[in-house]
Amino acid sequence: MYKHILVPIAPDHPAKSSNSLDIAQRLLAEDGVITLLTVMEPIPSYVAQYLPAGQQDKNRAEILGDLEKDVAALGNAEAKLAVGHPAREIEDYAENHDVDLIVIASHRPGLQDYFLGSTAARVVRHAKCAVHVLR
Repeated sequence: MYKHILVPIAPDHPAKSSNSLDIAQRLLAEDGVITLLTVMEPIPSYVAQYLPAGQQDKNRAEILGDLEKDVAALGNAEAKLAVGHPAREIEDYAENHDVDLIVIASHRPGLQDYFLGSTAARVVRHAKCAVHVLR
């Protein structure tokens, strides 16, 4: 069993997270914790200048609010939000917070990333801990 499981939740596919959370709960040690992590990609400055004032903060608060709902339902979890490149942020968080398993969902890939989605593929290749991929 694992003591600290990281479950990345894509901000554009939160409904697909239930399978990941079910697997994480099954693999979690009795005194373990699950971290739900959503990574927002940074908005380029040439786009941000056209957004209404405070829009980025509003987006962050909305995403974190959705994560907090999932956390409340689990009881033994915490919610985190990062800004950056998704695969890199997932890897960095796992390495810096003693994560021993990442449970990540993968989309149905296209030809350019045939076996796994690009984020899941990078995490599998570069993570320093175990990775469980769901399709």
